[in-house]
Amino acid sequence: MTVITDSQALAEFCVQQRGADFVAVDTEFMRERTYWPILCLVQVAGPDQAAAIDALAPGIDLTPLLALMADENTLKVFHAARQDVEIFFNLSGSVPAPLFDTQIAAMVCGFGDAASYETLVGKLARAPLDKSSRFTDWSHRPLTERQIHYALADVVHLRTVYDKLQQLLAANGRAAWFAEEMGVLCEPTTYRTDPAEAWRRFRLRGRIDPRFFGVLREVAAWREAAAQQRNLPRGRIVKDEAVLEVAAHLPKTIEALSRTRSLGKGVAEGRFGGEILDAVRRGLAQSAAIEPPAPPRADTPPGLGPLIELFRVLLKHRCEAHQVAQKLVASADDIEAIAADDHAPVPALSGWRYEVFGKDAIALKHGRLALSVRDNRIALVEPAAQP
Repeated sequence: MTVITDSQALAEFCVQQRGADFVAVDTEFMRERTYWPILCLVQVAGPDQAAAIDALAPGIDLTPLLALMADENTLKVFHAARQDVEIFFNLSGSVPAPLFDTQIAAMVCGFGDAASYETLVGKLARAPLDKSSRFTDWSHRPLTERQIHYALADVVHLRTVYDKLQQLLAANGRAAWFAEEMGVLCEPTTYRTDPAEAWRRFRLRGRIDPRFFGVLREVAAWREAAAQQRNLPRGRIVKDEAVLEVAAHLPKTIEALSRTRSLGKGVAEGRFGGEILDAVRRGLAQSAAIEPPAPPRADTPPGLGPLIELFRVLLKHRCEAHQVAQKLVASADDIEAIAADDHAPVPALSGWRYEVFGKDAIALKHGRLALSVRDNRIALVEPAAQP
């Protein structure tokens, strides 16, 4: 087992990966008590070598690793990459490139909506995977032999999983589908946490009062910035319920703020109380100039329920036929939108998704296509023309 704990060994290992077509990468981190994830371990496997890099080793310089992540001549392979990529983005300010996510590739190749790594290793690498160390304390040192074996196994098998999936993508001609799905993951804005956008974490229902929205936006932004500055989870600053309650009641004094049930008198009268009231004042002052978000789409019109259910059957049938995950083709909201509007602005009515599902959905909706059962299987049939 190779465990790297010093800068020189890390630099030498990264040099040895130069020229590799790809490296498999995984991370172990902790973030239960912090806003920013604490990187504990990075596992990297090239075609011939694998190493676990101790990111918490005293004095270790991760610069060579970050340079490898930025090397555009070497593909970086992750599974369910979002949180791993976020860590590297926070460390370097850039997204590892080029990038390949085996979970997304598996969805494109028909392994289900969110194929687990364990499932892919079993099906593609034909190997068992011991996940017993998954929730151990990765910040505790020294790491055990079992932890290191677990960590390295992830990237060792990931090489095989990647190889099989890229062969499947080439064979089924879906590289363009995969590239489209990877677009958001490769976009730096995906990983930038802007306090001004923190209000989007809240599910807002019905028509939204401008004053409520103005205050919600400012209090949510204050909390996000406070959490970032103190490196604490948002809930340790104030809970979601308190943010919503403050936006609903619009307190203007410490006394009124202290009556916020989910906030508590101690918080209201403490260091955060004045800051929250400042955010309330800013929100109220700006509310007249800020347009609240449009209310969520109205309930499904009466009578469309059965059609929506038919669309769900059609979606499952078409995705099984094309061996692609339903989640990639159409969401529940997309299905309802198509039932209500032939020209709904949803991905399922354009591009490859239209060919897989959207075209048939519109035909089914207008009676040009029907669902039947043959030999216990769903079949699509064209209704006979009326005389």
